[in-house]
Amino acid sequence: MNDFKTFKTERLVLKPMQIEDAAFLLELLNTPKWIKHIGDRNVHTIKEAEEYIKIKMFPQLKELGYGNYLIVRKADNSKIGTCGLYNREGIEGIDIGFAFLPQFEKHGYGFEAAQKIVDVGFNEFNISQISAITTKENIDSQKLIEKLGLKFEKIINIPNDPEDLRYYSLQR
Repeated sequence: MNDFKTFKTERLVLKPMQIEDAAFLLELLNTPKWIKHIGDRNVHTIKEAEEYIKIKMFPQLKELGYGNYLIVRKADNSKIGTCGLYNREGIEGIDIGFAFLPQFEKHGYGFEAAQKIVDVGFNEFNISQISAITTKENIDSQKLIEKLGLKFEKIINIPNDPEDLRYYSLQR
C-alpha cells in the first residue's frame, strides 16, 4: 500500500493511512469531537484500528487511487489529523472530510490540508464535484468548508443515519 501518492504543503505531509498508523487512528476516532460530529466507530483497540484501516480505507484507495490521508506536521513529524476524499453512499460527488487531534486545531492546518486535497482532487484525480457534509452543530467544520469555496445546498440524510446533515458542494 506504499505506492500511492503523498502530497506536501508548506507545513504538512499528507500520506495515505497505513497499518502502522493504527495507534494514531485509535486516538483520533475516540476524541470527543469525532464521536460527537462524525460518530462512534466502536474502535477501542489497536487491533480494531488496524482492521478499520484494512476494511474501511484500503479498498477505496486501491479502487480509486485516493482516500484517507494521514496529516503529519513537517516541523516535528507529529501525526496531527486526517483529511481525505471519500466515495460515500448517499452523497453526490466525492466527499471531503477532515479531523484533527484537539491540540492541533485552530492552527490553520485544516485549511492547509483540505485546500491541498481539493486541489489534487480536481487536478490530479479529475474529480468534477467535491462535496462535504456536516452536522448542524459543527460550526468549525462549516466555516472551513465554506472557506474552501464549497456552498451550502441543502439538508440531506445518508443511508443508515437518521441525522439531518448540511450538504455543501463545489464543482470544477
